[in-house]
Amino acid sequence: MASKRIAQSAINWSAIAERVPEHQRSNFLAFKAKSDGYLRRVTSQPEKPPAINWDFYKQKVPIAGMVDEFQKKYSALSIPFPPDTVSPQIDSQEKEIKAEIEKFKAESNANIAEYKKQIAHIASLLPYDQMTLEDYRDAHPEDALDPINRPTFWPHNPEEQPGYKEEQAPAAQH
Repeated sequence: MASKRIAQSAINWSAIAERVPEHQRSNFLAFKAKSDGYLRRVTSQPEKPPAINWDFYKQKVPIAGMVDEFQKKYSALSIPFPPDTVSPQIDSQEKEIKAEIEKFKAESNANIAEYKKQIAHIASLLPYDQMTLEDYRDAHPEDALDPINRPTFWPHNPEEQPGYKEEQAPAAQH
């Protein structure tokens, strides 16, 4: 299997740098420096190892056949480039995350539209300091005091009203 030569970093460092919080900037820069140093060391090496002068060693090594055996084993040696088994997993995770992001964006846009409607409704109301009790009742019928249909007593909370029954917790079983 032929190895793939790394020519340059495939990482978009500027895009990552935009997302790094200020308090982690030094860690990010240290990591980038290590990555760049590794890339420089890899690219400084030749793509193929230098050729071995086997004739020179045959003349210098007194044991017959030893250099030939090393040469045969060296030429048979093949270090395969590890197969890429992780990229499909990363691609599927990326698709899932993009789908989640699109769903989140759609939900957020729906929420934004609803909030804009609420803001427009509130902006169309009279300011609270200029409202009369009738204006408040018209704007918020569920919150306003209604002495005819729902008379309440001060302090107008449920616990202080006639007929209030406290909800009791279920009895503990022995």
